[in-house]
Amino acid sequence: MRQKRINIKKFVSYYKPYKGLLAADLFSSVMVAALGLMLPLCVRYVTNDILKLGSEDVLPGILRVGALMLAIITAKTCCGIFFDYKGHDMGAKIERDLRSELFTHYQKLPFSFYDRRNTGELMSRMVNDVHDLSEIYHHVPEMVLNLTIQVVGSVAILLSVDWKLALVALATVPVMTVFSVVFTRRLQKSYKINHERIADIHAIVQENLSGIRTVKALACENTEMLRFNTGNAQYYQSRSSIYKSEALLYAVLEHFLTPFITIAIAIAGGIWISGGTLDIANLLLFIMYAAYLTEPVPRLVSIIPYYQQGFTGYARFREIMETVPEVQDTEHAVPLVVKEGRVTFDNVSFRYSEGREFVLRDINLEVKPGETVAIVGHSGIGKTTLCSLIPRFYDVSGGSIRIDGMDVRDVTQMSLRRQIGMVRQETFLFSGTVMENICYGNPEATREQAIQAAKQTNAHGFIMDLPDGYESDIGQRGVKLSGGQQQRISIARVFLQNPPILIFDEAVSALDYENEKAIMDSLKTLAKGRTVFIIAHRLSMVRNADRIIVLGEEGIIEQGYHVSLYALDGHYTAFCKAQES
Repeated sequence: MRQKRINIKKFVSYYKPYKGLLAADLFSSVMVAALGLMLPLCVRYVTNDILKLGSEDVLPGILRVGALMLAIITAKTCCGIFFDYKGHDMGAKIERDLRSELFTHYQKLPFSFYDRRNTGELMSRMVNDVHDLSEIYHHVPEMVLNLTIQVVGSVAILLSVDWKLALVALATVPVMTVFSVVFTRRLQKSYKINHERIADIHAIVQENLSGIRTVKALACENTEMLRFNTGNAQYYQSRSSIYKSEALLYAVLEHFLTPFITIAIAIAGGIWISGGTLDIANLLLFIMYAAYLTEPVPRLVSIIPYYQQGFTGYARFREIMETVPEVQDTEHAVPLVVKEGRVTFDNVSFRYSEGREFVLRDINLEVKPGETVAIVGHSGIGKTTLCSLIPRFYDVSGGSIRIDGMDVRDVTQMSLRRQIGMVRQETFLFSGTVMENICYGNPEATREQAIQAAKQTNAHGFIMDLPDGYESDIGQRGVKLSGGQQQRISIARVFLQNPPILIFDEAVSALDYENEKAIMDSLKTLAKGRTVFIIAHRLSMVRNADRIIVLGEEGIIEQGYHVSLYALDGHYTAFCKAQES
């Protein structure tokens, strides 16, 4: 129960920046309901009072009441326009805030979170769920308030006019309410399933479009179509279930129970008029108020989709927002300033989660300032994982990693990662121009500095051959460039960042010998005075390193210079011979 109160409090808190707009919206909603209640009273006044006046006073009286009714509907229209426009605008602003908050939280979550989540699902939560929330933030408060005033006002007026006929009018309301509750629960389950199905569709489409070249290369279009059609059919079934429940609910409420009340009032009123206990003016008043009395239930039912989708979306939104990042800055974290670049692994162990096998065990390693260390070992042994622990993409499971004596867990993540330049095996470029991508890690760099970084990575030549040079658009994820060109731009990006610690994870795997040699020459220049980690399967990348670390199941199994390690005729020797064969 406590958690529910906290959630409601948090839900309401998003109104806080717009409390003035919310108050104006709710006031307009109240005015629409209140002004609407006045119209039947004006009609009753004409039929019950003015028509009984003398013939010379009837026309002026009707005109006065007509003018008043015209003023009422004009004011009601203005208030309706305001709360409909400004209410939706407020909902859109809250949607903007929620989406911004969610996106910001995405940036804080560690690699381990994304290892477990599908990108399409996360996109669905960002787009669909948050949009559904904007509707509920607008519709629920103003509509509930509007309809509450309408119902309470109608009941009070009807009871004051004729309590017996009022009871006839109210008799069907409990039936409508029970019927609505039953179908609301059914719809709640259907909407939850529907949210899951649309997330599945997003995931399938996202994976297909991201891997479309692989799909075509393997001629798997039919497989993908089958997978999509299966998900699409499941989504259709979930929507069909919703439409069926909604159709039954709305049809019974609007086409049977609501007219039934009018019929009951007309029959009972006719009997009482014939008996002389009710006059025609009051019967007319009751028939007019019957619409005000019965309208709220169908209208409340009409917001059930907003309610169900909105609160289902809110639950999914909060699920992400309440995911605590496994990697966080401590309360006393300080900015890191690297003066030397000494990196120390002290008895480091790591596993991805409790219950899983350790990927790394008892790693003890000290990398001196300015030293270039190459890490080799068979695939899956943990080379990339070891280097990913330095910028805290994951936190160690045991031991510690220190930079210049500072535990990386005691410094801010932002300052830590700004001191480390990393080029990963999986090259990622952003939509935009070549220049924008090179400057991504250092947006304050000058054009001349960016061009110099490109020259250092042997990228300047092919960039100048592009249609617009450095201003050429490279397409989504750099699809207009070859793999080698993409990699050189990503390396230039790190060169421009100019960090004191460098990590190259298979950074030249897509390059030919000539470009690899050019980059290695530039790397030697860049590495002067910097600490460098190189992960590579190519002998040419590691043989000139100051030290070579060989990882095995037991941790570091060999280390030393190329010549000395080769002479041992051990694991490193086998690695070299495999390259030479």
